[in-house]
Amino acid sequence: MTALKLVCLDCGQTNRVPQKKLAQGAKCGTCGAALLPTKPVDVDPAILAKAAKTDELPLLADYWAPWCGPCRMMAPEFSKAAQTLHGQARLVKINTQDHEQVGDKYGIRGIPTMILFAGGRERDRQSGAMPAQQITSFVAQATGKI
Repeated sequence: MTALKLVCLDCGQTNRVPQKKLAQGAKCGTCGAALLPTKPVDVDPAILAKAAKTDELPLLADYWAPWCGPCRMMAPEFSKAAQTLHGQARLVKINTQDHEQVGDKYGIRGIPTMILFAGGRERDRQSGAMPAQQITSFVAQATGKI
């Protein structure tokens, strides 16, 4: 595979990115946003659904809420994991308080919950706060690639 399909996490446009440009700061051809940000990006349900189905790079979604203590404790660890996994997976966050329907759609029973999407489907999920190293290991085990 010489190019990967990635959905822009800002505008939702699908982009084809040559693999050799992944580490060089690839940007969306429509809006100019970074396609591989070094920090987790807050997304809405429509962009999450499109990226989960389309992305050819693993996508790890953190379902959280601002009132959740463990979610707030895990936030900096999730950011550290995003830096470690840069170029190998994309990390996004979705606020279940603002987007209540995602809890039902994805069967979220407790937060924080992380769901890893790869190859257009859910590969694995994990509930509960965890440190960056465990998040990275979770992605590596679920994809078998990293």
